[in-house]
Parts: sequence; C-alpha cells; structure tokens
Amino acid sequence: MAAELKLEFAPVALPSTGVLVLFCEQGLKFGSATRTLLKATGELVTRAAAADRFEGKNGSALDLIAPAGLGVSRLVVIGAGKVRDLKSRDFVKLGGVAMGKIPALAAQATIVADLPGAIRPDRVADMALGVQLRAYAFDRYKTKRKEGEERAKEVKITIACAGAGTARKAYASRAAVARGVVLTRDLVNEPANVLFPVEFARRAGELKKLGVTVEIFDVAAMKKLGMNALLGVGQGSQHDSRMVIMRWNGGKRDDKPVAFIGKGVCFDTGGVSIKPAAGMEDMKGDMAGAACVVGLLHTLAARKAKVNAVGAVGLVENAVDGRAQRPGDIVTTMSGQTIEIINTDAEGRLVLADVLHYVNKRFKPKFMVDLATLTGAILVALGQEMAALFCNDEHLAKLIETASEQTDELVWRMPLHERYDANIQSRFADMKNVGGRWGGGINAAKILQKFVDDCKWAHLDICGVAFGVKDTEICKSWGTGWGVRLLDKFIQSLEVK
Repeated sequence: MAAELKLEFAPVALPSTGVLVLFCEQGLKFGSATRTLLKATGELVTRAAAADRFEGKNGSALDLIAPAGLGVSRLVVIGAGKVRDLKSRDFVKLGGVAMGKIPALAAQATIVADLPGAIRPDRVADMALGVQLRAYAFDRYKTKRKEGEERAKEVKITIACAGAGTARKAYASRAAVARGVVLTRDLVNEPANVLFPVEFARRAGELKKLGVTVEIFDVAAMKKLGMNALLGVGQGSQHDSRMVIMRWNGGKRDDKPVAFIGKGVCFDTGGVSIKPAAGMEDMKGDMAGAACVVGLLHTLAARKAKVNAVGAVGLVENAVDGRAQRPGDIVTTMSGQTIEIINTDAEGRLVLADVLHYVNKRFKPKFMVDLATLTGAILVALGQEMAALFCNDEHLAKLIETASEQTDELVWRMPLHERYDANIQSRFADMKNVGGRWGGGINAAKILQKFVDDCKWAHLDICGVAFGVKDTEICKSWGTGWGVRLLDKFIQSLEVK
C-alpha cells in the first residue's frame, strides 16, 4: 500500500536523522538559514556541486549520501532557478521535486523551505501542497512487491521554515485541495469492476460527512424526469445508471449557486459501435469529469468555501448486450429535443445533455461548467498539454483562463461558431450525436450548447489531460486529478468576502 504521509511544519533546525532537503537559487546561492545549516559540512556541498556541474537551475538536484559533518543519511540540494521569477505554481512544483528525491524506504525527511530573500508563508504552503500531491500512489491492488519497490509504511515530512505557525494556517486550505485531488485520482484509477455507477454514487454520498447535501437518482427517478438520453447510454449494461446531485451551501442564503457537471461513464466499450480492443482498458477513466466534480465538492466543503455550489454527475456504463442502444435510434431528451444516434461511442454528450438541462432548470445557476473526457479529436488537436475550453461568455472564459495560468492546469479556448451547427443537423431528429470526421471536439460542444439555453456556460474537454499523461513534478499517477486545483482557484475569485 502507499505510504501514509504525515506532514508538519516546524522552525528551521538541523535534523539528527533522516533525509535533509535544501534549496538554492541559481548560482548556488543559499538563504541565510540554509547557510547556517551547511556550516557543519564545510566546503563539501561546493566541491560536490562543482564536480557534478550543479548550478541550481530550476528543478535540478544534487544528491549526497551520508554527508560528512551531518547526522542525516542523505542531503539533497534542489535548484530553484531565479527566485524573483517564481510564482505560486513554481513553489508547488518545487515541493513535488523535493518529495520525489526522498527515497521510497525513507521514513523521515526534513525539507527546509528557505531561499535568498526568504519565502513567504503562503509560498511555503504551496510547497507543502506539492509534497502532498507528489507523494500519492495508487497501489492498493498489489499484493507483492519486486525488489526496489518497497516503501516505508509511514513517512514523516517536516517542512522547516520561518513562521511555521503562519505557514501551517496557510496550508489548511491547500490540504483541502490536496484531499480533493487525491479523491479524484482514486476514483479515476479504480477498475470498472469495482467502480460502477452504483458504487460511484455511494462514494459520492460520503461527502455528506463534510456537510454536503447529496441526492442520488436511480433509473426510475430519471425515467420520471424524462432523461432518455442518459438512460439510453446505460441500457445495455448490467449496472444501473445513476445521477448524483451534490450541494455545498457556504455562501449567502439568497445567492444563486455556481454549478459543475461531470461526465461519468464508468466504462466505455463504445457500445454497438464498439471500440478497438487495443487501449480499451483506459476507458475505466471515462468518468474523470465526474471524478473531478466530486473531488471539487470535497475541496469546497473541506475548506468551508464561501460559495453556494452544485455538483452534478451522470453515471453510466456504455456496454453491449441485446438491449443496447443502436445506431439509427432516436432519443427524446429531458428538454424535449430529439437526438439521432449515429455512433453509440459518442455517448458522453448524451449523458451531459440531460444533466445540464436538469441543473439549469432546477437551480438556475449563475453559470455552469462541465468537464468531460468527451472527444479523441481534442487529444489530436491539443495533445496532452492542455484541455479545451469552450465558453459562451467572455468574462467566464477569462476567469477560467486566469485560474488555469495560476495553477498550471492549462486550457486553450476553442470556437463555438454558428457555422458548425450544420454539422450536427439530422434528417430525422432535431440533431444527430456526431458531426462527421472534422472538428469533432467542436461538434460535440455545439451539441452540449443546445442544452444550456441562456445560462453562462463553459465546457472543458479533458480527454488529453485526465489520465495516461507523462509524469510531472507533482504527479506520477495514471489518473491525474486534473481540474480540481483549476476550478478551486477559479471559485476563490468568486467567493463572498
């Protein structure tokens, strides 16, 4: 199992055991507290840096085992680059780099958060967030470990800094974010035989412990609402579909809520339009949008965000049996609009169509943001570096883009031009669920737009960033938890002061 991480803050002092992690500015420049700690080593670090051509560039590291003059088992010096250029997101990354340099079997480590010019307590808290995110591992199903894979059962990390008490207070909200990201990663990483719609709904229901109001809608309740688009996707599965509505009321009583909607396809075979076998195992992650919404609501409740928020997830399994939806079928959505099914593998937009309409009509939110691993076309367009942002309101788009830059969970604005409407016109229904080979991500967004009416709305297509991306300083997990930090930062700009 992954090690249990115990994180604490303390004044700067030289530890007598464990791993010691220090930081330096480019040019091997140390903060005053760090220089004091290094007096015991004499010129050891300077000589080792020269031998290894270590200059302190951002993210680089110098590793010394059993350094003379110190009682610690290992000394790691991490470069921070030019301190004046560092932003909040950079300190998060530095924390991740530091955690990554601590050996898996180490049970204790001290990270000294000190650089020339000192580090503000909130930046120390950012660093601690990076430590927490980098420490995550999903290995609960491993019963045996190969040599070199062993881990300490418990790891104690001390963040040594000036103003430890202030940094600890600043970290409280970031700890809530970390827990939200971890919950999201756990959900995305779970296999589909464990996390099917009913079980996903049960886990979302655990948010009640944090003061979140949770409603779970079964098939009968959704039939009564007329959610035939969502139900049509799941009708070929042995696992019944669910919709979960989560509400956090931390704002003023009369304030309209902000709403977040997630696609929750717990496994996607493609249905009758079945996917190729190669890579289909990744489709356990086709519920990453819903996972993000659950993780976000956890974060908001845990940090007692001063906002009214609604989270809604449509949970289905797109499977194949004699009852499965067919190409050529026509479904009537909750809104009354009809959709011709051309490709049963374009199912996420059908799920979201009903949930978007429901949330908009029931809660009349200030705005809606949906997240979905919606199209492979976006992966082709943007790769795995950015998510696609579609938005019908300039101010809303700007707020999301700003939060994106602050958290480094990047988005790129895509068009919603009316010219694309022709692509989804159907001969037999109000629209069809695909628009041809070209502009697939845009065509899917245009379908969703038909179910938001005049509500301010943003759609995030996260197909390229939700799972299976290259490792980063703060994530070595298959499921990334993408979106929780971005949307929490976005909400911070809206909170009641």
